[in-house]
Amino acid sequence: MATFDVFNQDHKKVSSVELSDVVFDAPVKEYLFWEVVRNQLASRRRGTASTKTRSEVRGGGRKPFRQKGTGRARQGSTSAPIQVGGGVAHGPKPRDYSYTVPKKVRRAALRSAVSLRAQNDQLFIVENLELSEIKTKSLRALFDRFNVKEALVIDTDGNENLRLSCRNLPKFQVMVPAGLNVYDLLRFDNLILSESAAKAIEARLLRDVRHNAEEGGSEA
Repeated sequence: MATFDVFNQDHKKVSSVELSDVVFDAPVKEYLFWEVVRNQLASRRRGTASTKTRSEVRGGGRKPFRQKGTGRARQGSTSAPIQVGGGVAHGPKPRDYSYTVPKKVRRAALRSAVSLRAQNDQLFIVENLELSEIKTKSLRALFDRFNVKEALVIDTDGNENLRLSCRNLPKFQVMVPAGLNVYDLLRFDNLILSESAAKAIEARLLRDVRHNAEEGGSEA
């Protein structure tokens, strides 16, 4: 088991917590990050780019000029791709860019990303992240006490004061444990967890490991 210090909001140690090595001290497999992040970004693409083919361009029903005697190359329609204002040959059409990455790869990449933050001393566990009011200045002061300039902040669902106070801090993002993903873990230099969120993440990722063991597979 890996042992982590638990701090209060003034950055003073109040206790410690033991968390599973499988989740918080797993081998860091960076090659998985590329595969999973690429998959996440591809899934976010809207895929709405569209161009008109020659059959979709208005007009073009007659020859722009006669076949012979002009000294120019013959043309059959103003909607041809070689004509100004004509259709586009092999242009983009709406499509779905998403594709599937095996669950085992996604799970292993997520454990590696969490472990990377822990091994680089970029993981902070706070006793609780409850705020008495919605105030960005107070939350900014809390982050300054931990000396972090940017971070992904994870707390259990229902902490609206935290979420709303963080809206105007562009280098910080609040998320619930269920939404934890590799892209956002790597996008921010630090990871701040409430103690309850740390245990929820541990339970979620250990459940994935047990599920994989029951299936008789091995991790990527």
